[in-house]
Amino acid sequence: MATSNGEKSLIVTFGEMLIDFVPTVSGVSLSEAPGFIKAPGGAPANVAIAVSRLGGRAAFVGKLGDDEFGHMLAGILKQNGVTAEGINFDTGARTALAFVTLRSDGEREFMFYRNPSADMLLRPDELNLDLIRSAKVFHYGSISLIVEPCRSAHLKAMEVAKEAGALLSYDPNLRLPLWPSKEEAKKQILSIWDKAEVIKVSDEELMFLTGSDNVDDETALSLWHDNLKLLLVTLGERGCNYYTKSFRGSVDPFHVDAVDTTGAGDSYVGALLCNIVDDRSVLEDEARLREVLRFANACGAITTTKKGAIPALPTESEVQSLLNGN
Repeated sequence: MATSNGEKSLIVTFGEMLIDFVPTVSGVSLSEAPGFIKAPGGAPANVAIAVSRLGGRAAFVGKLGDDEFGHMLAGILKQNGVTAEGINFDTGARTALAFVTLRSDGEREFMFYRNPSADMLLRPDELNLDLIRSAKVFHYGSISLIVEPCRSAHLKAMEVAKEAGALLSYDPNLRLPLWPSKEEAKKQILSIWDKAEVIKVSDEELMFLTGSDNVDDETALSLWHDNLKLLLVTLGERGCNYYTKSFRGSVDPFHVDAVDTTGAGDSYVGALLCNIVDDRSVLEDEARLREVLRFANACGAITTTKKGAIPALPTESEVQSLLNGN
């Protein structure tokens, strides 16, 4: 579905990149874990690498600590073909860390070390505006909205990208332990809701944002706004639902043996953005959109079959072999 990197338009992702420390054994609490493996992560960075691995062009904008971990993360982006010209390094704050518990069903629980971490300290005047202006798609989450000055940097970057004609893509990527309260999380996530043209939420995020116990069409459409071109609700092992101005429907999942769900949503988003960046008309053509979402579901499914987010992000040939049933 993708052409060579040179012909592709640029997808810029904005936000946090950090290191997840993942237990060497699944199904134990943090205190019981005998050891941990370093796994680079952070949803916006994962999306950038997902795009690049599928043959797209991606850049990441954010701030890392001027420490070994920060330089390691910048190196990982570059090794994966992601433009790193939007990265700043903070000499006074560390790169963020998260300790992640893998439950026996592959789902996760988090404990974060960010007080404050470098990503939270990105200032508006540090943004690489030329890079942001060159984006055809600008993608972000909500973790960058939690505190200043990063919140102001996020709003500025979004405004600059929009003025330059980029499609705005939003995956709230709710991490409640990072917010001061549930109320604040909901308020801030929704504070930029009507700016995005593509929004992806998980079933859990949909219930959190609407206060509903359902993930039906009525609940999803309560989040619709006039600027929106596509609203996606991912349902994990049950596939995804899609909503546009003209049509709605669902796309079946691929059944795989899930080991670790980390990065599956980011892989899904990267696949979607790769396939709309050069042709937004896909968003108005249900048959083509369904093909793209089937491709995105396949990417998400493959990502759950290996531990860690970045090592598990698929190449196009891996996706094609799942799509073709090989």
